[in-house]
Amino acid sequence: MTSQAADRPEAVGASRRSKLTPEREQEFFDAVLEQIRACGYDAVTMEGVAASTRCSKSTLYRQWKTKPQFVAAALRSHRRVRFSGIDTGSLAEDLRQAARIAGEWSGKDTLLQALGHAVMQDPELQRALREALVEPEIAALREILRRGVERGEVDADHPALEYVPAQMFGVLRMRPVVEGEYADARYLVRFVEAVVLPALGLP
Repeated sequence: MTSQAADRPEAVGASRRSKLTPEREQEFFDAVLEQIRACGYDAVTMEGVAASTRCSKSTLYRQWKTKPQFVAAALRSHRRVRFSGIDTGSLAEDLRQAARIAGEWSGKDTLLQALGHAVMQDPELQRALREALVEPEIAALREILRRGVERGEVDADHPALEYVPAQMFGVLRMRPVVEGEYADARYLVRFVEAVVLPALGLP
């Protein structure tokens, strides 16, 4: 059976979830996230995603019931950690490297901006966004900070430590709002050097 045939309502009982291959499911996830990036969350419909992926809209509704559930599943499927693996041996340089990496994708991946209002209105979307895009990066940043503490570069009880993730994510989110520009790598490195490192007492 072809993937398109498996998508049709008549191919499976209406009371059961259709059996999609992981590849086909990923097609749906990729399509909905790309449409959100291009058009914004409110403009995306289950019908539109169905048309772009050549399936029936009932397939999507059988699988995920509502648009927020569908988008939440798509977000979770795209979970990745860009800050993982940063370990230069220096806390200051690790934070500069995190700034460079964040700057490289801040203007390319606009999901945070595109989902902004919808996330505040829907707890399911908010959880999915945090689980897929925010919490893994925060955990990676906290690991960078932990290693700095272990090396003796900053005291474990330094009051600024807990605010570093909020500083990094805050400037990423707010520069487009305040200045109309994304926080690119150069801007973020300058921010780290001017704000984050002095707060931690680092050169």
